[in-house]
Amino acid sequence: MRGRLAVVGLSALAVFLLSACSDSKPDAGSTPSPSAPSSSAPSSAPIPTASTPTLTALPTPSKPWPTPKVTGEPASDAPLAERITFAISKQAQIAAGKAATTTVKCPGIDKVETAGNHELTCTVTYGGKSYGGTLTVDAKQYSASYKFTSDSVAIVRAKVVDAVQRTVADAAKVTCTMDDVAVVKHSDSGIACDVTTTANAVQPYKAQVSGNGQVLVAKA
Repeated sequence: MRGRLAVVGLSALAVFLLSACSDSKPDAGSTPSPSAPSSSAPSSAPIPTASTPTLTALPTPSKPWPTPKVTGEPASDAPLAERITFAISKQAQIAAGKAATTTVKCPGIDKVETAGNHELTCTVTYGGKSYGGTLTVDAKQYSASYKFTSDSVAIVRAKVVDAVQRTVADAAKVTCTMDDVAVVKHSDSGIACDVTTTANAVQPYKAQVSGNGQVLVAKA
């Protein structure tokens, strides 16, 4: 009996030793846990921003707006009606700022040489744009005086833009809301113009036109 017990005891001891050794080794097929990735610090470099471009100023006109040369003046002894209609046409072209085809129609003007006071309604067409007015004539035996009045006037865009450039020294671009030729009333609020400055800022302006074609520019 003693011999058998000794064998059993040795066998149990051998199993324990084997178990202890197997516990100290990693299991087959297992992989070591990966190490946590290191996080990089956020960049502190500033984000670049687009700079505002500086524009070039338009040249300021050095001379006054040129007076148009109107041709076709009748002779001094031409009929009074012909001389009056030419005078109205000439004034319309000078006010507009450019010589262009202009017609003046005043029904009944052929009778103004008769002594007395005459008042006629006229239509002036400049560059395809028309406006109305009143003609008064004081005719005497050897002389006559006349006057044409209207609450409207024709003007070309180039003349308005020129006036804005003279007013705004740092204008880089001028845009006026009008056709190449426009008919405006003296009592209107004026022609709207946007001025882009050399600092690339847009500023609103108004161009007021008088009966003789003078342009007054002011901030809107």
